[in-house]
Amino acid sequence: MKSSQFNINQELEIIRKTLERFGEGISLDTIKEASGLEIEARTLQRRLDKLKEAGIVATSGKTRSTLYYLTQPSVEENNVVNEERVIPIPLSHGGKEVRRAVSGPLAVRRPVGYDREFLLSYRPNKDSYLTPDDKRKLADLGKTARLDQPAGTYAKEILQRLLIDLSWNSSRLEGNTYSLLDTQQLISLGKIADDKTAAEAQMILNHKDAIEFIVQSADEIGFNRYTITNLHALLSNGLLPDSAASGRLRGFGVGIGNSVFTPLSIPQRIEEMFEIILEKAGAIQDPFEQAFFIMVQLPYLQPFDDVNKRVSRLAANISLNAHNLAPLAFVDVPEDLYVQGMLGVYELNRIELLKDVFIWAYERSAFRYAALRQSLGEPDMFRLKYRDDIRSLVAQIVSNAIPADEAGRMIRNKAATLPAADWAKFVEVVDTELLSLHEGNFARYWIRPSEFVEWRKVWGKS
Repeated sequence: MKSSQFNINQELEIIRKTLERFGEGISLDTIKEASGLEIEARTLQRRLDKLKEAGIVATSGKTRSTLYYLTQPSVEENNVVNEERVIPIPLSHGGKEVRRAVSGPLAVRRPVGYDREFLLSYRPNKDSYLTPDDKRKLADLGKTARLDQPAGTYAKEILQRLLIDLSWNSSRLEGNTYSLLDTQQLISLGKIADDKTAAEAQMILNHKDAIEFIVQSADEIGFNRYTITNLHALLSNGLLPDSAASGRLRGFGVGIGNSVFTPLSIPQRIEEMFEIILEKAGAIQDPFEQAFFIMVQLPYLQPFDDVNKRVSRLAANISLNAHNLAPLAFVDVPEDLYVQGMLGVYELNRIELLKDVFIWAYERSAFRYAALRQSLGEPDMFRLKYRDDIRSLVAQIVSNAIPADEAGRMIRNKAATLPAADWAKFVEVVDTELLSLHEGNFARYWIRPSEFVEWRKVWGKS
Protein backbone atom coordinates (compact mmCIF):
# COMPACT_ATOMS: atom_id res chain seq x y z
CA MET A 1 0.00 0.00 0.00
CA LYS A 2 1.47 3.35 -1.02
CA SER A 3 1.76 6.16 1.50
CA SER A 4 2.06 9.85 0.87
CA GLN A 5 4.68 12.18 2.28
CA PHE A 6 1.97 14.82 2.75
CA ASN A 7 -0.79 15.17 5.33
CA ILE A 8 -4.43 15.29 4.25
CA ASN A 9 -4.64 19.09 4.07
CA GLN A 10 -1.51 19.24 1.95
CA GLU A 11 -2.90 16.57 -0.38
CA LEU A 12 -6.15 18.53 -0.74
CA GLU A 13 -4.21 21.67 -1.67
CA ILE A 14 -2.08 19.77 -4.21
CA ILE A 15 -5.25 18.36 -5.80
CA ARG A 16 -6.82 21.82 -5.90
CA LYS A 17 -3.75 23.33 -7.58
CA THR A 18 -3.68 20.46 -10.07
CA LEU A 19 -7.29 21.13 -11.04
CA GLU A 20 -6.47 24.83 -11.52
CA ARG A 21 -4.32 23.79 -14.49
CA PHE A 22 -7.18 22.03 -16.25
CA GLY A 23 -10.13 24.37 -16.54
CA GLU A 24 -12.19 21.98 -18.73
CA GLY A 25 -11.99 19.21 -16.13
CA ILE A 26 -9.89 16.02 -15.96
CA SER A 27 -10.34 12.38 -15.06
CA LEU A 28 -9.31 10.65 -11.84
CA ASP A 29 -6.35 8.98 -13.57
CA THR A 30 -5.12 12.27 -14.99
CA ILE A 31 -5.37 13.96 -11.57
CA LYS A 32 -3.26 11.18 -10.07
CA GLU A 33 -0.64 11.47 -12.80
CA ALA A 34 -0.53 15.27 -12.95
CA SER A 35 -0.49 15.80 -9.18
CA GLY A 36 2.37 13.38 -8.52
CA LEU A 37 0.65 12.15 -5.36
CA GLU A 38 1.59 8.61 -4.40
CA ILE A 39 -1.79 7.56 -3.09
CA GLU A 40 -4.20 4.85 -4.15
CA ALA A 41 -7.09 5.67 -6.44
CA ARG A 42 -9.70 5.12 -3.74
CA THR A 43 -7.84 7.49 -1.40
CA LEU A 44 -7.71 10.13 -4.13
CA GLN A 45 -11.43 9.58 -4.67
CA ARG A 46 -12.06 10.28 -0.97
CA ARG A 47 -10.02 13.48 -1.15
CA LEU A 48 -12.02 14.62 -4.19
CA ASP A 49 -15.28 13.79 -2.41
CA LYS A 50 -14.15 15.94 0.50
CA LEU A 51 -13.42 18.87 -1.85
CA LYS A 52 -16.76 18.30 -3.55
CA GLU A 53 -18.61 18.41 -0.21
CA ALA A 54 -16.88 21.72 0.52
CA GLY A 55 -18.14 23.14 -2.77
CA ILE A 56 -14.63 23.50 -4.17
CA VAL A 57 -14.85 20.73 -6.77
CA ALA A 58 -17.67 19.77 -9.12
CA THR A 59 -18.07 16.89 -11.58
CA SER A 60 -19.57 16.26 -14.99
CA GLY A 61 -20.27 12.98 -16.75
CA LYS A 62 -20.81 9.61 -15.14
CA THR A 63 -18.77 6.58 -14.06
CA ARG A 64 -15.72 6.17 -16.30
CA SER A 65 -16.34 9.48 -18.05
CA THR A 66 -16.48 11.57 -14.85
CA LEU A 67 -14.45 14.76 -15.04
CA TYR A 68 -13.46 16.89 -12.04
CA TYR A 69 -13.01 20.66 -12.09
CA LEU A 70 -12.88 23.62 -9.71
CA THR A 71 -16.10 25.49 -9.07
CA GLN A 72 -14.16 28.68 -8.32
CA PRO A 73 -11.31 29.61 -10.68
CA SER A 74 -8.30 31.11 -8.94
CA VAL A 75 -8.13 34.04 -11.35
CA GLU A 76 -11.36 35.67 -12.47
CA GLU A 77 -10.33 38.86 -14.19
CA ASN A 78 -10.03 39.33 -17.94
CA ASN A 79 -11.46 35.89 -18.73
CA VAL A 80 -8.27 34.13 -17.54
CA VAL A 81 -8.87 31.06 -15.42
CA ASN A 82 -5.24 30.14 -14.93
CA GLU A 83 -1.88 30.32 -16.62
CA GLU A 84 -2.63 27.47 -19.00
CA ARG A 85 -6.28 28.08 -19.93
CA VAL A 86 -7.74 31.25 -21.34
CA ILE A 87 -11.50 31.39 -21.69
CA PRO A 88 -12.15 31.66 -25.43
CA ILE A 89 -15.35 33.63 -24.97
CA PRO A 90 -15.02 37.39 -24.37
CA LEU A 91 -17.25 37.97 -21.35
CA SER A 92 -19.18 41.16 -20.73
CA HIS A 93 -19.01 42.85 -17.33
CA GLY A 94 -22.41 41.36 -16.51
CA GLY A 95 -21.28 37.93 -17.71
CA LYS A 96 -18.31 38.05 -15.36
CA GLU A 97 -20.57 39.05 -12.47
CA VAL A 98 -22.92 36.15 -13.15
CA ARG A 99 -20.03 33.71 -13.44
CA ARG A 100 -18.60 34.76 -10.09
CA ALA A 101 -22.01 34.55 -8.41
CA VAL A 102 -22.83 31.01 -9.58
CA SER A 103 -19.30 29.68 -9.00
CA GLY A 104 -19.53 30.03 -5.25
CA PRO A 105 -20.23 27.04 -2.96
CA LEU A 106 -23.88 25.99 -2.78
CA ALA A 107 -23.91 26.86 0.91
CA VAL A 108 -23.45 30.58 0.20
CA ARG A 109 -25.91 30.82 -2.72
CA ARG A 110 -29.47 31.80 -1.79
CA PRO A 111 -32.09 29.11 -2.55
CA VAL A 112 -34.72 30.38 -5.00
CA GLY A 113 -37.83 29.11 -6.72
CA TYR A 114 -39.43 29.79 -10.09
CA ASP A 115 -40.32 33.48 -10.55
CA ARG A 116 -43.33 33.87 -12.85
CA GLU A 117 -42.59 37.56 -13.39
CA PHE A 118 -39.36 36.74 -15.20
CA LEU A 119 -41.53 35.44 -18.04
CA LEU A 120 -44.72 37.45 -17.58
CA SER A 121 -42.90 40.79 -17.63
CA TYR A 122 -41.32 40.08 -21.03
CA ARG A 123 -43.16 41.90 -23.84
CA PRO A 124 -42.36 40.53 -27.32
CA ASN A 125 -40.93 43.14 -29.71
CA LYS A 126 -40.93 45.77 -26.94
CA ASP A 127 -38.52 44.10 -24.54
CA SER A 128 -35.49 42.27 -25.84
CA TYR A 129 -32.66 40.22 -24.38
CA LEU A 130 -30.51 41.09 -27.40
CA THR A 131 -29.53 44.68 -28.14
CA PRO A 132 -29.96 46.22 -31.62
CA ASP A 133 -26.18 45.89 -32.08
CA ASP A 134 -26.35 42.22 -31.08
CA LYS A 135 -29.06 41.58 -33.67
CA ARG A 136 -27.20 43.41 -36.43
CA LYS A 137 -24.04 41.46 -35.70
CA LEU A 138 -25.87 38.12 -35.66
CA ALA A 139 -27.81 38.94 -38.84
CA ASP A 140 -24.59 39.78 -40.66
CA LEU A 141 -22.97 36.55 -39.46
CA GLY A 142 -25.97 34.43 -40.36
CA LYS A 143 -26.52 35.59 -43.94
CA THR A 144 -26.58 32.86 -46.55
CA ALA A 145 -27.25 32.79 -50.28
CA ARG A 146 -30.65 31.24 -49.59
CA LEU A 147 -32.37 34.01 -47.62
CA ASP A 148 -35.13 34.36 -50.24
CA GLN A 149 -35.71 30.61 -50.65
CA PRO A 150 -38.38 28.44 -48.96
CA ALA A 151 -37.84 27.73 -45.26
CA GLY A 152 -35.24 25.07 -44.60
CA THR A 153 -33.50 25.29 -47.98
CA TYR A 154 -30.09 26.14 -46.54
CA ALA A 155 -30.24 23.57 -43.73
CA LYS A 156 -31.16 20.83 -46.21
CA GLU A 157 -28.09 21.65 -48.28
CA ILE A 158 -25.75 21.20 -45.30
CA LEU A 159 -27.84 18.57 -43.50
CA GLN A 160 -25.26 15.76 -43.40
CA ARG A 161 -22.66 17.99 -41.80
CA LEU A 162 -25.20 19.64 -39.49
CA LEU A 163 -26.38 16.24 -38.23
CA ILE A 164 -22.87 15.40 -37.07
CA ASP A 165 -21.90 18.81 -35.71
CA LEU A 166 -25.08 19.61 -33.79
CA SER A 167 -25.62 16.05 -32.54
CA TRP A 168 -22.06 15.89 -31.22
CA ASN A 169 -21.86 19.35 -29.68
CA SER A 170 -25.27 19.26 -28.02
CA SER A 171 -24.57 15.78 -26.64
CA ARG A 172 -21.11 16.88 -25.49
CA LEU A 173 -22.72 19.63 -23.43
CA GLU A 174 -24.60 16.86 -21.59
CA GLY A 175 -21.37 15.03 -20.70
CA ASN A 176 -21.52 12.57 -23.62
CA THR A 177 -18.01 11.16 -24.27
CA TYR A 178 -18.40 10.25 -27.96
CA SER A 179 -15.74 11.96 -30.09
CA LEU A 180 -16.59 13.82 -33.27
CA LEU A 181 -15.25 10.88 -35.27
CA ASP A 182 -17.26 8.40 -33.18
CA THR A 183 -20.36 10.50 -33.87
CA GLN A 184 -19.75 10.52 -37.62
CA GLN A 185 -19.39 6.74 -37.66
CA LEU A 186 -22.55 6.28 -35.60
CA ILE A 187 -24.70 8.66 -37.67
CA SER A 188 -23.34 7.75 -41.11
CA LEU A 189 -22.74 4.01 -40.68
CA GLY A 190 -24.66 3.06 -37.55
CA LYS A 191 -21.41 1.96 -35.91
CA ILE A 192 -21.57 2.09 -32.10
CA ALA A 193 -18.29 2.83 -30.30
CA ASP A 194 -17.10 -0.19 -28.32
CA ASP A 195 -15.99 1.75 -25.24
CA LYS A 196 -19.11 3.91 -24.85
CA THR A 197 -22.44 3.29 -23.17
CA ALA A 198 -25.66 2.47 -24.99
CA ALA A 199 -27.23 5.60 -23.50
CA GLU A 200 -24.58 7.80 -25.14
CA ALA A 201 -25.27 6.27 -28.54
CA GLN A 202 -29.01 6.68 -27.98
CA MET A 203 -28.55 10.34 -27.09
CA ILE A 204 -26.70 11.06 -30.33
CA LEU A 205 -29.12 9.11 -32.51
CA ASN A 206 -32.00 10.95 -30.85
CA HIS A 207 -30.35 14.23 -31.82
CA LYS A 208 -30.08 13.01 -35.40
CA ASP A 209 -33.81 12.24 -35.52
CA ALA A 210 -34.72 15.56 -33.91
CA ILE A 211 -32.56 17.60 -36.30
CA GLU A 212 -34.06 15.82 -39.30
CA PHE A 213 -37.52 16.61 -37.90
CA ILE A 214 -36.67 20.32 -37.67
CA VAL A 215 -35.07 20.52 -41.12
CA GLN A 216 -37.42 18.31 -43.12
CA SER A 217 -40.57 19.80 -41.57
CA ALA A 218 -39.46 23.44 -41.71
CA ASP A 219 -42.71 24.60 -43.31
CA GLU A 220 -44.91 22.77 -40.77
CA ILE A 221 -43.29 23.48 -37.40
CA GLY A 222 -42.93 26.53 -35.17
CA PHE A 223 -43.05 27.62 -31.56
CA ASN A 224 -46.17 25.63 -30.79
CA ARG A 225 -47.13 22.68 -28.63
CA TYR A 226 -46.93 20.15 -31.45
CA THR A 227 -43.37 21.06 -32.32
CA ILE A 228 -41.88 21.35 -28.84
CA THR A 229 -43.52 18.25 -27.37
CA ASN A 230 -42.56 16.14 -30.38
CA LEU A 231 -39.04 17.55 -30.28
CA HIS A 232 -38.86 16.38 -26.67
CA ALA A 233 -40.26 12.98 -27.60
CA LEU A 234 -37.53 12.53 -30.21
CA LEU A 235 -34.69 13.72 -27.98
CA SER A 236 -35.79 11.71 -24.93
CA ASN A 237 -36.63 8.50 -26.78
CA GLY A 238 -35.33 5.54 -24.76
CA LEU A 239 -33.66 7.76 -22.15
CA LEU A 240 -36.43 8.28 -19.58
CA PRO A 241 -37.46 5.73 -16.89
CA ASP A 242 -41.09 6.23 -17.95
CA SER A 243 -41.36 5.97 -21.73
CA ALA A 244 -44.77 7.67 -21.61
CA ALA A 245 -43.06 10.82 -20.29
CA SER A 246 -41.56 11.54 -23.70
CA GLY A 247 -43.42 14.51 -25.16
CA ARG A 248 -45.54 14.97 -22.03
CA LEU A 249 -45.35 17.86 -19.57
CA ARG A 250 -44.24 16.76 -16.13
CA GLY A 251 -46.66 16.27 -13.27
CA PHE A 252 -44.25 16.34 -10.32
CA GLY A 253 -41.40 18.38 -8.87
CA VAL A 254 -37.80 18.07 -10.04
CA GLY A 255 -34.46 19.34 -8.81
CA ILE A 256 -31.46 20.85 -10.60
CA GLY A 257 -28.07 19.29 -9.85
CA ASN A 258 -25.45 21.60 -8.31
CA SER A 259 -27.95 24.43 -8.07
CA VAL A 260 -30.01 26.18 -5.40
CA PHE A 261 -32.89 26.65 -7.86
CA THR A 262 -36.14 24.70 -7.39
CA PRO A 263 -38.34 24.64 -10.54
CA LEU A 264 -42.10 25.06 -10.50
CA SER A 265 -43.82 21.87 -9.30
CA ILE A 266 -47.59 22.43 -9.70
CA PRO A 267 -48.74 20.73 -12.96
CA GLN A 268 -51.40 23.34 -13.72
CA ARG A 269 -48.87 26.15 -13.35
CA ILE A 270 -46.34 24.33 -15.54
CA GLU A 271 -49.00 23.96 -18.22
CA GLU A 272 -49.94 27.63 -17.96
CA MET A 273 -46.37 28.93 -18.17
CA PHE A 274 -45.52 26.54 -21.00
CA GLU A 275 -48.33 27.95 -23.12
CA ILE A 276 -47.24 31.52 -22.31
CA ILE A 277 -43.66 30.72 -23.38
CA LEU A 278 -44.90 29.41 -26.71
CA GLU A 279 -47.23 32.37 -27.23
CA LYS A 280 -44.50 34.93 -26.50
CA ALA A 281 -41.86 33.08 -28.54
CA GLY A 282 -44.18 32.85 -31.53
CA ALA A 283 -44.89 36.59 -31.36
CA ILE A 284 -41.22 37.63 -31.46
CA GLN A 285 -40.29 38.96 -34.90
CA ASP A 286 -36.50 38.80 -34.79
CA PRO A 287 -35.27 35.21 -35.39
CA PHE A 288 -32.23 35.60 -33.13
CA GLU A 289 -34.27 36.99 -30.25
CA GLN A 290 -36.67 34.08 -30.74
CA ALA A 291 -33.79 31.61 -30.59
CA PHE A 292 -32.27 33.11 -27.45
CA PHE A 293 -35.63 33.59 -25.73
CA ILE A 294 -36.40 29.87 -26.02
CA MET A 295 -32.91 28.99 -24.78
CA VAL A 296 -33.59 31.10 -21.67
CA GLN A 297 -37.21 30.46 -20.81
CA LEU A 298 -37.73 26.79 -21.71
CA PRO A 299 -35.00 25.38 -19.43
CA TYR A 300 -35.98 27.85 -16.71
CA LEU A 301 -39.48 26.35 -16.61
CA GLN A 302 -38.21 22.75 -16.94
CA PRO A 303 -41.56 21.68 -18.45
CA PHE A 304 -40.45 18.07 -19.03
CA ASP A 305 -39.14 15.37 -16.69
CA ASP A 306 -35.66 15.74 -18.22
CA VAL A 307 -33.91 16.71 -21.49
CA ASN A 308 -35.10 20.32 -21.27
CA LYS A 309 -31.82 21.99 -22.23
CA ARG A 310 -31.44 19.71 -25.25
CA VAL A 311 -34.92 20.68 -26.42
CA SER A 312 -34.08 24.38 -26.03
CA ARG A 313 -30.82 24.08 -27.99
CA LEU A 314 -32.49 22.42 -30.96
CA ALA A 315 -35.59 24.60 -30.73
CA ALA A 316 -33.31 27.64 -31.05
CA ASN A 317 -32.66 26.49 -34.61
CA ILE A 318 -36.35 26.59 -35.58
CA SER A 319 -36.39 30.34 -36.20
CA LEU A 320 -32.94 30.32 -37.85
CA ASN A 321 -33.98 27.52 -40.17
CA ALA A 322 -37.23 29.27 -41.05
CA HIS A 323 -35.25 32.27 -42.32
CA ASN A 324 -32.49 30.22 -44.00
CA LEU A 325 -29.90 31.63 -41.61
CA ALA A 326 -26.78 29.72 -40.62
CA PRO A 327 -27.65 27.17 -37.92
CA LEU A 328 -26.48 27.21 -34.32
CA ALA A 329 -24.41 24.05 -33.74
CA PHE A 330 -22.70 25.06 -30.46
CA VAL A 331 -19.28 24.55 -32.03
CA ASP A 332 -16.45 24.75 -29.45
CA VAL A 333 -18.76 25.94 -26.64
CA PRO A 334 -17.12 25.14 -23.26
CA GLU A 335 -19.45 23.02 -21.15
CA ASP A 336 -18.62 24.86 -17.94
CA LEU A 337 -19.50 28.29 -19.30
CA TYR A 338 -22.75 27.05 -20.82
CA VAL A 339 -23.73 25.44 -17.50
CA GLN A 340 -22.80 28.58 -15.57
CA GLY A 341 -24.84 30.65 -18.02
CA MET A 342 -27.87 28.47 -17.33
CA LEU A 343 -27.26 28.69 -13.57
CA GLY A 344 -27.32 32.48 -13.93
CA VAL A 345 -30.81 32.19 -15.43
CA TYR A 346 -31.99 29.67 -12.84
CA GLU A 347 -30.68 31.34 -9.71
CA LEU A 348 -30.46 35.03 -10.60
CA ASN A 349 -32.79 35.54 -13.58
CA ARG A 350 -29.79 37.10 -15.29
CA ILE A 351 -29.07 36.35 -18.93
CA GLU A 352 -25.74 38.13 -19.51
CA LEU A 353 -23.41 35.11 -19.30
CA LEU A 354 -25.69 32.88 -21.36
CA LYS A 355 -25.98 35.69 -23.93
CA ASP A 356 -22.19 35.95 -24.14
CA VAL A 357 -22.08 32.21 -24.83
CA PHE A 358 -24.95 32.39 -27.35
CA ILE A 359 -23.43 35.19 -29.44
CA TRP A 360 -19.96 33.66 -29.44
CA ALA A 361 -21.38 30.22 -30.27
CA TYR A 362 -23.35 31.60 -33.21
CA GLU A 363 -20.27 33.30 -34.59
CA ARG A 364 -18.34 30.01 -34.44
CA SER A 365 -21.19 28.10 -36.05
CA ALA A 366 -21.72 30.66 -38.79
CA PHE A 367 -18.05 30.55 -39.73
CA ARG A 368 -18.22 26.76 -39.80
CA TYR A 369 -20.96 26.79 -42.42
CA ALA A 370 -19.96 29.80 -44.48
CA ALA A 371 -18.58 28.61 -47.82
CA LEU A 372 -16.80 31.91 -48.48
CA ARG A 373 -16.15 34.80 -46.14
CA GLN A 374 -14.03 37.87 -46.59
CA SER A 375 -12.52 37.54 -43.13
CA LEU A 376 -12.33 34.70 -40.66
CA GLY A 377 -10.74 36.80 -37.93
CA GLU A 378 -7.51 35.84 -36.23
CA PRO A 379 -5.67 32.65 -37.28
CA ASP A 380 -6.35 29.57 -35.18
CA MET A 381 -3.25 29.51 -32.97
CA PHE A 382 -3.92 25.95 -31.81
CA ARG A 383 -3.86 24.66 -35.39
CA LEU A 384 -0.71 26.64 -36.08
CA LYS A 385 0.93 25.22 -32.97
CA TYR A 386 0.26 21.62 -34.01
CA ARG A 387 0.23 22.14 -37.77
CA ASP A 388 2.87 19.49 -38.52
CA ASP A 389 1.37 16.94 -36.12
CA ILE A 390 -2.10 17.37 -37.61
CA ARG A 391 -0.89 17.20 -41.21
CA SER A 392 1.26 14.12 -40.59
CA LEU A 393 -1.50 12.24 -38.75
CA VAL A 394 -4.21 13.00 -41.34
CA ALA A 395 -1.88 12.01 -44.18
CA GLN A 396 -0.96 8.75 -42.46
CA ILE A 397 -4.59 7.79 -41.85
CA VAL A 398 -5.81 8.58 -45.36
CA SER A 399 -2.85 7.35 -47.39
CA ASN A 400 -2.98 3.99 -45.58
CA ALA A 401 -6.80 3.78 -45.66
CA ILE A 402 -6.88 3.14 -41.93
CA PRO A 403 -10.39 2.23 -40.68
CA ALA A 404 -12.19 4.79 -38.54
CA ASP A 405 -12.02 2.89 -35.25
CA GLU A 406 -8.28 2.30 -35.60
CA ALA A 407 -7.84 5.93 -36.70
CA GLY A 408 -9.62 7.06 -33.55
CA ARG A 409 -7.14 5.12 -31.41
CA MET A 410 -4.22 6.59 -33.33
CA ILE A 411 -5.52 10.11 -32.79
CA ARG A 412 -6.05 9.55 -29.07
CA ASN A 413 -2.60 8.00 -28.70
CA LYS A 414 -0.99 10.96 -30.43
CA ALA A 415 -2.96 13.39 -28.28
CA ALA A 416 -1.69 11.64 -25.15
CA THR A 417 1.88 12.67 -26.06
CA LEU A 418 0.89 16.36 -25.89
CA PRO A 419 0.27 18.52 -22.81
CA ALA A 420 -2.85 17.23 -21.07
CA ALA A 421 -4.68 20.55 -21.48
CA ASP A 422 -4.50 20.11 -25.29
CA TRP A 423 -5.68 16.48 -25.55
CA ALA A 424 -9.39 17.00 -26.18
CA LYS A 425 -8.87 19.93 -28.54
CA PHE A 426 -6.27 18.03 -30.59
CA VAL A 427 -8.63 15.05 -31.03
CA GLU A 428 -11.45 17.37 -32.13
CA VAL A 429 -9.26 19.25 -34.62
CA VAL A 430 -7.95 16.06 -36.29
CA ASP A 431 -11.46 14.57 -36.37
CA THR A 432 -12.73 17.76 -38.01
CA GLU A 433 -9.96 17.71 -40.62
CA LEU A 434 -10.76 14.13 -41.57
CA LEU A 435 -14.50 14.76 -41.80
CA SER A 436 -13.88 17.89 -43.91
CA LEU A 437 -11.80 16.18 -46.60
CA HIS A 438 -13.27 16.15 -50.09
CA GLU A 439 -12.15 15.97 -53.71
CA GLY A 440 -11.21 19.63 -53.77
CA ASN A 441 -8.90 19.84 -50.74
CA PHE A 442 -7.15 16.51 -50.00
CA ALA A 443 -4.03 17.42 -52.00
CA ARG A 444 -2.89 19.77 -49.24
CA TYR A 445 -1.94 16.66 -47.27
CA TRP A 446 0.13 15.25 -50.16
CA ILE A 447 -2.35 12.42 -50.57
CA ARG A 448 -2.60 10.74 -53.98
CA PRO A 449 -6.01 10.56 -55.69
CA SER A 450 -5.94 6.75 -55.64
CA GLU A 451 -5.24 6.80 -51.88
CA PHE A 452 -8.09 9.22 -51.28
CA VAL A 453 -10.52 7.05 -53.26
CA GLU A 454 -9.53 3.94 -51.30
CA TRP A 455 -9.86 5.75 -47.96
CA ARG A 456 -13.35 6.94 -48.88
CA LYS A 457 -14.36 3.35 -49.59
CA VAL A 458 -13.04 2.12 -46.25
CA TRP A 459 -14.87 4.92 -44.43
CA GLY A 460 -18.11 4.29 -46.29
CA LYS A 461 -18.01 7.64 -48.06
CA SER A 462 -18.09 6.43 -51.66
